Amino acid sequence: MQKVVLLTGASSGIGLATAIQLINDGACVYGASRRGGVSKNAERGEGKLIQVELDINDEVAIRSLVSRILLEQNHLDVVICNAGNGIAGSVEDSAIEEIRYQFETSFLGTVKTIQACLPTFREQGHGKIITLSSVAGVIPIPYQAFYSSVKSALLVFMQSLSMEVKPFGIQCCTVLPGDTKTEFTAVRKYTTQSSSAQSPYLERMKKGVRKMEIDEQNGMKPEVIAKSIATQVNSKCMKAIVIPGLDYKFFCFLFKVLPVKTKLWIISKIY
Repeated sequence: MQKVVLLTGASSGIGLATAIQLINDGACVYGASRRGGVSKNAERGEGKLIQVELDINDEVAIRSLVSRILLEQNHLDVVICNAGNGIAGSVEDSAIEEIRYQFETSFLGTVKTIQACLPTFREQGHGKIITLSSVAGVIPIPYQAFYSSVKSALLVFMQSLSMEVKPFGIQCCTVLPGDTKTEFTAVRKYTTQSSSAQSPYLERMKKGVRKMEIDEQNGMKPEVIAKSIATQVNSKCMKAIVIPGLDYKFFCFLFKVLPVKTKLWIISKIY
């Protein structure tokens, strides 16, 4: 039976690369994003990408899309929560509304998407849930405190969820990409006050974010992350956590065992 996948954030970057990888593997992918995109068939085989417009902050719209998928395909096997955003700036320079912007889409939007799929997965007796966290969820990044916080929250959330849904045959996997070359760098937002000449953090913030942007643009190709995700989609038993790239696996392990004072000193020297 053809796998049916709901993938958010599918219009570009890791999301689009994942959609293409999956349809080439034979899956039917509903690629959801705010701006939509062009639907296409796989170069070979029966795989197809159906692009749809969706705001994952709209709970009614998410449930409506799940209903559409079930009507058209009669089943849903996988949900991949990739949609998210990024905001930079010091904690002091961040307004509550700007912080809420970061959490609303990247965390609550993910939760809403998963909640919409859970009844179907539970009734079927199977389903796979994959979320895109980040190495930044393990290694805290200065001037992106709220981005790191969201990604950390997703990591813990998925581990809690996995225990709740395991009796129903539902599997959970969290993917932690490191620096990846996508348009995410170009669309990163900054808090209003962080760009002010009066901000006492301005120069340090600009230096730190500039370093991040260089690392991102010299990072892994999104296709590398897409292959890691597809491996889990196509596996019988998913891993709980996937960290693409040997160097990032090492960094995450290292930062688990180092004393907090030491690892924070290292990060502050980098950024």
